[in-house]
Amino acid sequence: MQKDIREKLKDFKEPNVELSANHVNKFEKLLMSEMHQQKQKKKNFTWLPIAASIVLLISLGIKFYPSENIEQPKENVTKEISLGSISPEFETIEKYYKNSINLEISQLELTEDNKEMIDGYLLKIAELTKEYKSLTKELSTKGVNDVTIEALISNLQLRLQLLQRLKKQLKELKNLNKTQNETQII
Repeated sequence: MQKDIREKLKDFKEPNVELSANHVNKFEKLLMSEMHQQKQKKKNFTWLPIAASIVLLISLGIKFYPSENIEQPKENVTKEISLGSISPEFETIEKYYKNSINLEISQLELTEDNKEMIDGYLLKIAELTKEYKSLTKELSTKGVNDVTIEALISNLQLRLQLLQRLKKQLKELKNLNKTQNETQII
């Protein structure tokens, strides 16, 4: 149901409110303090455009500053071939193993009890990763051959197997610690 607002306001009488004698003075003081605060806020950021222009000038100076090694002779650069660039099947295999390796590493829980064991395994994995990079360089320089491809795949498999073995040993260590704690409680 709609009601006309004029009907509702017909009987309304505005209350008689008297302002104090100092009302004008109080209002002027409040207005002046607000204006003063706004001026201070504006003053706080006057340095910002100056600082921005200085940063811009410095960055442009660095970018266009002539360096001593303007022309470097390009050495015999060979395009690096990876396992994934040989064929889509090898790319799938390489992605699978690399993603699985990264997943296993991300799931490791490092504690004081297992830190030494994890460090030992990660050193072995780092050596295998270094070997993988050298095999990739060999693949780029000597060309694609079955022996190198098999070595690359077995390297990836070995790294994943090491991480899975580490995960299994960590689980056994955790269970051993848990049973030792339970026997100490009893």
